[in-house]
Amino acid sequence: MEFNSNNKPTGLRRIWLALPNSVKGFKWLINNESAFKQEIIMVLVTIVILSFWNITLYEKFAIFCAALLVLFAEIINTAIEVTVDRISYEMNPLSGLAKDLGSAAVFISLLIFVLVWLTVIYQNLL
Repeated sequence: MEFNSNNKPTGLRRIWLALPNSVKGFKWLINNESAFKQEIIMVLVTIVILSFWNITLYEKFAIFCAALLVLFAEIINTAIEVTVDRISYEMNPLSGLAKDLGSAAVFISLLIFVLVWLTVIYQNLL
């Protein structure tokens, strides 16, 4: 089968047609990635706290976006890991580096999440 870029759907139709693939990806993550499950719990706890905490809408938005960034980084990290494993289970320094870099991205996103939380706490409670 050959890819034909001239016959691709566009606009909202493309997004609608991609939705089942996204749902399949989320289901796989929830069933197979413990880190993703933990981060989903983190997002849900964040939503509960934000619904009761009397802070500005902008602060709530910043915290929520930081939480979503963690999920995004975890999804990209998992995609890297799955791709590397698809190529070969054989130990290779470049494969290890690719996985380590994905992990570093998750770490940075978690750091951003914590820093946004601390900034909002500092502005409102101290």
